[in-house]
Amino acid sequence: MARPLFRTRIKFCGFTRAGDVRLACELGVDAVGFVFAPESKRRVVAEEARAIRQALAPLVDSVALFKDNPADEVRNVVRQVRPSLLQFHGDENEVFCRSFGVPYLKAIAMGDETSDHALATLHVRYPSAAGFLFDSHVGGGSGGSGKTFDWTRIPAGIQKPYLLAGGLTPDNVSDAIRAVRPWGVDVASGIESAPGFKDGDKMRRFVEAVRAADSDN
Repeated sequence: MARPLFRTRIKFCGFTRAGDVRLACELGVDAVGFVFAPESKRRVVAEEARAIRQALAPLVDSVALFKDNPADEVRNVVRQVRPSLLQFHGDENEVFCRSFGVPYLKAIAMGDETSDHALATLHVRYPSAAGFLFDSHVGGGSGGSGKTFDWTRIPAGIQKPYLLAGGLTPDNVSDAIRAVRPWGVDVASGIESAPGFKDGDKMRRFVEAVRAADSDN
């Protein structure tokens, strides 16, 4: 169903260079993400992210991504980087996620046999979440896999904003938006020349593809 004046939010994730952040802001993205997950190829430490964050333009959110990081490490990132949103990809529970006083997204692994019951009870398990992020990674894994998942598995009746992630590229994001109509889209590998190194042309084409899909409404 068409939604007049609807605009799909865009989050680019996995930044390691200030110049890439600057270009993303110029292209009009809504948020940029820094990855602190221990095993990620795009991992940065708090001091690096704090320096890169200086390139952030006004009205663009910064997001800190974690996967089962210790609470002290999360608090250090919150203190140094001052993210406006946290994103949790591990087994973190509701109490842990809300304990840092920063709005958060809970990433949901869609690349394994996540049960329909687990998907249907997201609001019960994470009542304070600002929203959800459906990604193609398997349980216990992290995002940035470059693989899509079966979008029809996204549960009906989601009452909070949600982002679609996993395998999105400039070539398929328009189709994804038309099929799912998410609140936002999240991309890392689909706009890179190598992990953590963004490709300016891919970033530009991704944004153009999202806006093209929005114009169909």
